Amino acid sequence: MKAAPDQRLDVLRGSAPRVHHNARTLAALENNPRCMLRAVLDASGSDKAAIAAHAGYPSPFGQSSFAIVRGNTFEAMVKANGCAELLRVLRETLQLTLPEVGYQDLNDVGGDGRPETRHARTAHLLTGAAQGRGSDTLYDHPMLRLTVGGHPVFLEPDLVAFRIGDRFHIVEIKSFPIVDGQADPAQVRAATTQACAYIIALRAMLAEADVGPEAVSDTIVLVAPKDFTNRPTGAFVDARKQVATLTRQLARIERIADLVDLLPEGLTFDLAADDTGRPRRPAQELAEALDQVPATYRPDCLNHCEMAFYCRSRARAESSLDVLGTEVREHLGGIDTATMALGLARGTLTPDDDQVEMAIALRHAARLRTELLESGDAR
Repeated sequence: MKAAPDQRLDVLRGSAPRVHHNARTLAALENNPRCMLRAVLDASGSDKAAIAAHAGYPSPFGQSSFAIVRGNTFEAMVKANGCAELLRVLRETLQLTLPEVGYQDLNDVGGDGRPETRHARTAHLLTGAAQGRGSDTLYDHPMLRLTVGGHPVFLEPDLVAFRIGDRFHIVEIKSFPIVDGQADPAQVRAATTQACAYIIALRAMLAEADVGPEAVSDTIVLVAPKDFTNRPTGAFVDARKQVATLTRQLARIERIADLVDLLPEGLTFDLAADDTGRPRRPAQELAEALDQVPATYRPDCLNHCEMAFYCRSRARAESSLDVLGTEVREHLGGIDTATMALGLARGTLTPDDDQVEMAIALRHAARLRTELLESGDAR
C-alpha cells in the first residue's frame, strides 16, 4: 500500500524542518515550470541550498547588504508622508486621475504584527473595498496568503495595493534605475514575476468573498529611481503571461501526488544532520538520490534556482543540449544530445526520417568549420 502524498513528501524532506516559501521563491517557480526536480523539492519544503551545497554544488545566491539597504531606503522615501512621492508618480508620471486618497498602513494591527492578525485585517479591508464598502485607496504592507502544496504561505510584500475605479493594482517598488524610459529587462522580469505571486494571492483572498479575479489587474505599476537619481518614476508592466505561468505551476504543485507516484519508494533527500546541523549523509549517496528525479536544466536557472550548478553538471555529464540554452535546443529539434549532434555532423550516425534535414545542415556546418580551420592553419 502506497503512503499518502503528504507522508511521501515528509520522507523526501527527511528530518529537516520545512522551508517556507516567500514571494521571491514563488516567483522563481515561473522560470522553469517543466523541471520535476524543482517541483518535488519545493512541494516537500526541502532546503535546496543545503542539499546543493552538500552534493558539492553550493549556490552563490542572496542579496548584498548594500542592495538591501539601498532598496529599503528608496522604499521608505517613496512611502514617506503618506506616500506623497508615490502619489506624485501615479498622478504625474503615469497620468492617473486619483480622487481623494485614503491611506491604510497594515504593517501591524494595534501593535499586533502577527501574520494571521495582519492577514485578517487585510482581508477585511480589501474585501470590503471590493464590495463597495470603505473609501481607502492605498493599502501599505498588506499581508496576503497562498496555499502551496497544502501549506499556508504568508506573503509580506514591500508593495502598496491601490484601488482605482473597480480594480486593485499591485505597486512594486524597486531600487534599480529606469534610464531614458528603459530598465534592465532581467530585473524588470524578476520584479514582475514576484508581483505575480501577490496578484494570485490577492485574487485568492477576494475569491473567498465571491469577488471575481477581474477585481485585481494583471498590469502592475513598477516604481523605480529615474535615471541615476533618487527621484521616483513609474511604468506600467503587463504581467498576464507570467501570472498564467505561475498559476499553472502552483496548480502543478497542488497535484504533486501525480509526480510523487513516479518516484521510487523510500527515496529521500535527508541530509541526516547531527545536533550541530552538520550533514552526516555521504554526499555520493545524496547525489544518487537526486539523480533518480528528472531535472530540466536551462542556463537561466543559474539566476534563480539553488540547484542550478548541480543540474548543469548533470546535464553536461549526459551531453544534454540543455546546457546550450532553449534557442539551440529548439533549433536542433529532434536531437537530444551533443553526442548525437556531433555524430550526425561527422556522418558516424545514420539519421532517422525526422533528422535527415538537420543532419544535412550539421554536415554542411561541419565542412565550413573544417575549411575555416584549415585556412587559418595555412596562414
